[in-house]
Amino acid sequence: MNSRATTASATTVTAIDPRLQRVRALLDADEHSLADLAAAVGISPAHLQRRFRACFGVSPAAYRAQRRLASLKRSLKDGRDVSAALYDAGYGSPSRVYEQGAARLGMTPARYRAGGEGERIRWSVVDTAIGKALVATTARGICMVELCAVVAGDDAFVALESKLRTEFPRAELHRVDAGSDEFLAPRVREVADALEGKRAQVPLDLIGTAFQKRVWDALMKIPRGQTRSYAEIADALGAPKSARAVASACAHNRVAIVVPCHRVIRGDGSLGGYRWGLPLKQQLLRRERAA
Repeated sequence: MNSRATTASATTVTAIDPRLQRVRALLDADEHSLADLAAAVGISPAHLQRRFRACFGVSPAAYRAQRRLASLKRSLKDGRDVSAALYDAGYGSPSRVYEQGAARLGMTPARYRAGGEGERIRWSVVDTAIGKALVATTARGICMVELCAVVAGDDAFVALESKLRTEFPRAELHRVDAGSDEFLAPRVREVADALEGKRAQVPLDLIGTAFQKRVWDALMKIPRGQTRSYAEIADALGAPKSARAVASACAHNRVAIVVPCHRVIRGDGSLGGYRWGLPLKQQLLRRERAA
């Protein structure tokens, strides 16, 4: 779970309205109310809210929250004391980060700083129609589905386990047989069903920014056998200029198939990118269309 710049700040847009650039600079520097921001650039609060969301994909308040969370994550990764990191990031009190930030971190700040230490993750590897898949869950739900369609046998198992340990380096990892754990077994079956092109609905423990989670929610609404372009997803989110941010959210999806980023393609109909390889993306789309 590497600390990354927030989606809103990473969005690249040409010819941004100078007034919106000014608002973003104000939010980068300090926390301001919507009314204060609107007054600073001479437009109404409602108009500012609409224009800012259309340009950056999130509201001014959500943008500031993402910047604050990104600052906290950087400080924790750098080894700062938790209390100092909280106040430096602008949370004001420890309770605010637990109210606003813990759900997005997927764990408490102290555990994030420690590389996931204290998180108990159960995992298993299952054989599917397209190769081996690793399914990992916290008590809240599936936190990772990793695919390995190219490498076979023991090498695939080793590769999958290595990726899990890289993603959660200090978590308490428990390997279990797919059919022997009452919590994990049904989730493994659901993922296997999804890989077969069947309907699957499982609880998820998604770790990402507010915008990334909005994208992932939108992906899960794409019907099987259909695709959407990055621009179409951006339009559906009310942020038509954030297609690049949508692509970034797809690239950062850790839960293959269940969060179906393979159903998002380029506007010209070409496949675009895929974390697990374009041949697998093509195969998944072909299977879903056939089903």
